[in-house]
Amino acid sequence: MNSTRRNFTFGLGALGLAACTTGGGALGPVAGSGGGSSLPDDLRPVPNGAYDAWVASFRDRAAGQGISPSTLSAGFRGAGYLPGVVTRDRNQTEFSRTLEDYLAIAASDERVSKGRAAFARHRSTLAAIESRYGVAPEIVTAVWGLESFYGERRGNVPVISSTSTLAFDGRRGAFFEKQLLAALKIIQNGDTTAQNMTGSWAGAMGHTQFIPTSYEAFAVDFTGDGRRDIWSDDPTDSLASTAAYLQRNGWTRGTRWGGEVGNGAPAGRALQPQPGGPTFNVTSNFNVIKRYNNSDSYAIGVGHLADRIAGGGPIRGNFPPDKYGLTKDQRIQLQKRLTAKGFDTDGADGVIGPNSRKAIAAYQSSIGRAATGDPSVDLLQTL
Repeated sequence: MNSTRRNFTFGLGALGLAACTTGGGALGPVAGSGGGSSLPDDLRPVPNGAYDAWVASFRDRAAGQGISPSTLSAGFRGAGYLPGVVTRDRNQTEFSRTLEDYLAIAASDERVSKGRAAFARHRSTLAAIESRYGVAPEIVTAVWGLESFYGERRGNVPVISSTSTLAFDGRRGAFFEKQLLAALKIIQNGDTTAQNMTGSWAGAMGHTQFIPTSYEAFAVDFTGDGRRDIWSDDPTDSLASTAAYLQRNGWTRGTRWGGEVGNGAPAGRALQPQPGGPTFNVTSNFNVIKRYNNSDSYAIGVGHLADRIAGGGPIRGNFPPDKYGLTKDQRIQLQKRLTAKGFDTDGADGVIGPNSRKAIAAYQSSIGRAATGDPSVDLLQTL
C-alpha cells in the first residue's frame, strides 16, 4: 500500500514539515494555509469552461462507481477549478536537504517542546492506541508533529476542488481521479461533509495527512462515534489511524525504530545517510515508517523526534561542513549577524533556506558585492 500513501510526495520530506525559521517553506507540499479559514486568491475557484465539461463527464463515471446523485451534488456544490493547485503541482522543484538540515527542522527545539506537551496532553489516548495497535506513543506523536505540526497545519483547501482540478489538469489525472472518487465515497459514507473535507493543495487530509485512498484503507473510528473523523480538532481518530496504518504495514510491537550508533542504538542495519555524518542502526520498524513516506531522512526524522519527545537528547555525532565550508554553528552565527544588521533571516537555525538567501543577497548588494545569496566563510568574517 506504499504507493497509495505517498505516490504523490515530492521532495525529501513530509507534507506538513514546514521550516519554522530559515528553512523556508515546507519539505514537501505545504498543507494549505494552516488551520485558519483564509486562502490565497489562487486557491479559490475561478470560472473554467473546460473544467466544467470535465466535471460533467466525470459525474457519469462516478455514478458508475456507485456515487449517488445526491453525493455528487453535495460534493461539487461550491467546488471549482483552483489555478493555484495546478501552479503548485507544476512548479515543484526536486531538491534534497542534508540530513543535518532536515533534522534541524524536524527536531527543532519548538517541535520537540510542542511534541512533549502534546504527548503529555494526550497520554491516556496514546496509551490506549498503543494497547490496540502496538505502536509506541512517541512514534505516533512524532508522525503527527512532522505531518501537521501537531494539528496546527492541517490545510484548508477544499479536497473536492483540489483533487478534481488535478484530475482535470491531467498530468497525473488517473491518480487524482482515484483520489476524487475516494473523497466522494468518504462523504457518501457520512464520515464528514464536503464543506469540512479540507487538506493540502494535493488532497492530503487531517492531523496526519492521509490521502483519500489511504483513508479508505486504513482510517479507524477509535472514538466510537460512528465516524472516522480525522478533520476534527480532536486528533484521536487521526492518531489511531496512523497507528493502524503502521501496524498493518508490519510494525513490530516493542521494537525500537533504531538509533544513533554510540547513543544507545539497538542492533540493526547500519545506515549513514550523510557522508561524514553520524551512523544509525535501524530495525524493521524503520522500514515500516518508510511505508508512510519513502525517505530515509523522513524515517530518521520521525524516529529521532520520537526519541526527543520521550526525553532523549540531541544527535551526538558531528556533521561535516557544508559545501560552502560552514559548520552548523557558523551558519547560525551568520544568520544572527545578518539579522542584527537589519537583514532578517527569520530565525537562526543553521538551515540556509530562501529567507536566509534573500538576506544574504541583500547584504551582499549593500556592500557592493555580487548578490549571489550564497553563504561563505569570508561573508561570515565580513559580518
